Order: sequence, then C-alpha cells, then structure tokens
Amino acid sequence: MSHFGEHALGWMAVSAVGAAVDRPRRGRWLAVGVGAVGAHAASIAVKRVVRRPRPQDPMVRVGVSTPSRLSFPSSHATSSTAAALLIGRASGVPVAAAVVPAMALSRLLLGVHYPSDVVVGSAIGALAAVATDRLRHRVPVLRDEPRPRVAESEGNNRR
Repeated sequence: MSHFGEHALGWMAVSAVGAAVDRPRRGRWLAVGVGAVGAHAASIAVKRVVRRPRPQDPMVRVGVSTPSRLSFPSSHATSSTAAALLIGRASGVPVAAAVVPAMALSRLLLGVHYPSDVVVGSAIGALAAVATDRLRHRVPVLRDEPRPRVAESEGNNRR
C-alpha cells in the first residue's frame, strides 16, 4: 500500500486505466488523477510550512523509507482520500470507505506518521476531491463524453 500511494503514482495509473476503459465517464476518471496530484501538491506545500518531523520512537521499527523527514500532513492519506472519493464518483462504488482507513492505518503502523498527520491529510484530500469535482465541469477535458441520443422516431417506428 505504501508504494501505491507514493507521490500519487498508483492513483494516476488507476485514473489512466479508468479513462481508457470507461469512455463515457472518461472525464471523471481523468479527474481522479488530477485530484490525487493536486491533493499531493497541497500536502507538500503544507509540509514545507509546518515542518513537523516524523515520529522517532526507538521502540518503533520504521517499515519503509520516506522521501522526506517531514510528517504533517500525510501525503499518502491526502492523495488516497482524494483519489478514493473521486473513484467513487466515477465508478459508483464507494471505495473510500475501504481505502481511506486502510491507508491511514498503514501510515501509523509503519511508524512514519502521527494520528493527526493522517486525519488532517484525509481532510485535505476530501477538500481536494470536492474542488476537483467542481473544476471538472469547467475544464473541457475533464467533462464526461456526451452519450449518443436515440432519435425519438427510432423507437416509435413499429406500427
């Protein structure tokens, strides 16, 4: 899970596959990638302002490498929350209910974040998902493809 959420790369892959496979909802799937990357960028900006160091407890063995020594907020929780909420909008399946707690818990169990890191990261991710969904309607490439209309006369030709 840790590698999947790294720099939102896994979510960008899901976005690309969804856009390629589900043409009618292509815009929604592209929005997954935009939202995940935007959320990740927001978390990096907050990290650089807050500058909270990662937990360092000699009793906890850190199970993964980290790209920085900064902890707040969790970029994994941020991008995963945004992506999971937007995937739910694209697919109709509420994946956030499974993905968000699992990613947040993994960051705590790996010893790389405090609980407040993942809570605030998830909140930023949720805000990024809302912002992306609103933006989606204004950016042509993020709009869904129009569905072909069936002419009214086609269905009524039986006599």
